[in-house]
Amino acid sequence: MAPITPLDVLQPTALNPISPSQQQSRLMAQGPTFEETLRQFVESVNAQQQESGKMSERFIKGEAVDIHDVMIAAEKAKTSFQLLMELRNKALDLYREAMRIQV
Repeated sequence: MAPITPLDVLQPTALNPISPSQQQSRLMAQGPTFEETLRQFVESVNAQQQESGKMSERFIKGEAVDIHDVMIAAEKAKTSFQLLMELRNKALDLYREAMRIQV
């Protein structure tokens, strides 16, 4: 019997009867990918920033906007942005650490 190589494991064969499309559908059933989750988070932070800016503009123009709502929206946007920056910093630290690993 021939030895199994890493490429054999990745190929859909008798040893691995699951096709790539089945693997992808199985992954999709498990939930969103990291990339999708990160993209949604960035879009959410962007939406909060825009909403805060709109509320501030409306307040400055003198429209009927409660100052408490303006401040709450600004703080939510600020906190979300700070969290995003911390995640970015941790990801960069992780990347730098991985680049230092010697093989």
